[in-house]
Amino acid sequence: MEQFIIKGGKPLQGEVKIGGAKNAALAIIAAAAMSDEDVTIENIPDVRDINVMLLALQEIGASVNRVDAHKVIINGKSITSFDVDYEYIKKIRASYYLLGALLGKYKRAEVALPGGCAIGARPIDLHLKGFRALGATCDVSYGLISAKAEKLRGTHIYLDKVSVGATINIMLAATLAEGKTIIENAAKEPHVVDVANLLNSMGANIKGAGTDVIRIFGVEKLHGTEYSVIPDQIEAGTFMFAAAATHGDVLVKNVIPKHLEATTAKLLETGCEIVEYDDAVRVIATHTTLQPTSVTTLPYPGFPTDMQPQMTVVLGLAGGVSTVTEGIWENRFKYVDELNRMGSNIRVESNIAIITGVDHYTGAEVSAPDLRAGAALIIAGLAADGFTTIDDIHYIQRGYEHIEEKFRQLGADMELVDSEHDRQKFLLKVG
Repeated sequence: MEQFIIKGGKPLQGEVKIGGAKNAALAIIAAAAMSDEDVTIENIPDVRDINVMLLALQEIGASVNRVDAHKVIINGKSITSFDVDYEYIKKIRASYYLLGALLGKYKRAEVALPGGCAIGARPIDLHLKGFRALGATCDVSYGLISAKAEKLRGTHIYLDKVSVGATINIMLAATLAEGKTIIENAAKEPHVVDVANLLNSMGANIKGAGTDVIRIFGVEKLHGTEYSVIPDQIEAGTFMFAAAATHGDVLVKNVIPKHLEATTAKLLETGCEIVEYDDAVRVIATHTTLQPTSVTTLPYPGFPTDMQPQMTVVLGLAGGVSTVTEGIWENRFKYVDELNRMGSNIRVESNIAIITGVDHYTGAEVSAPDLRAGAALIIAGLAADGFTTIDDIHYIQRGYEHIEEKFRQLGADMELVDSEHDRQKFLLKVG
């Protein structure tokens, strides 16, 4: 079984290049299948969720040409099946984007209920509400979501709750519907904008992405295009928090600083120095005494829920008492028990973590309960005294490309091992 093993205590130093945004790329891959011409997508991350999504497209007949690790050419002309029940697709939440894409293009789709990390209920009722408003009939049974329509007609849809997934899925379906669709209370996340930009480059007519009202004017068909996925703001934030926790000095390259404003603001509150460039952010914490603060996760442009565990690790090393309020997912604090095993002092009451800062963490054997919590445990291990072993790293590999290699480039002692021999070899090497 694969594990990460880390010897902590070294400040991270140097530069790291951020890859493409997983959450944007997954929806963009689904959208690409809506054209009968070649859609070339660049800057995709080489992670498990992306690879599963591409295999699922191949399973239903789409042409998928993986040019290299970060570039793929997709053509949906050869799609012959609208039933996406590929074995592994159930493991990723973004599988539901195939529902909107296939419903929009073919007016029918059947997709296995999505899985992903167990961080809370992920209801698809808003997705189905949107599809039904467009004229589709929807059914959920036997672990499958099915939707079909004679035709889709533009309409006015108000989302009861801000939902990135529902916003993108409705946008996909409405792109090829007749007439105008308005989505109110839409999500404003950068990857919503990225998907809209991709669709527009394919011939769609979408206005207002990035605001809470999106207007979609239906078109008859979509053509091919070439498109590059935006940088991953969550990967970037993970390395920024790692620099803070280890009292390092790291230049995080290939980012859009605007997308990182909430993360940057909280790091400034903890006492770190931040230097912004056009496409990079430098975090300097070499002589920083970390300060406590309070954080509440909110939809964009608020503090992202996907950065909450990493932020908690940093605050666990700040002097005084901090609070982290989780406003999105109800099960996002499952990693706290693991972090407390490493010496943190955190208690959770309802959706609030009350963090009393400690002087240092100590290495331990821990397990990653989900993707972002796994990244947080890596940060804790990098900051800790001694050795940390992390199990269940398949969660981490779902969303981070060669994360151990990138941390090693910053001077970390970290290795991916899959045998006792490899483990002993690492222990001998780092002493």
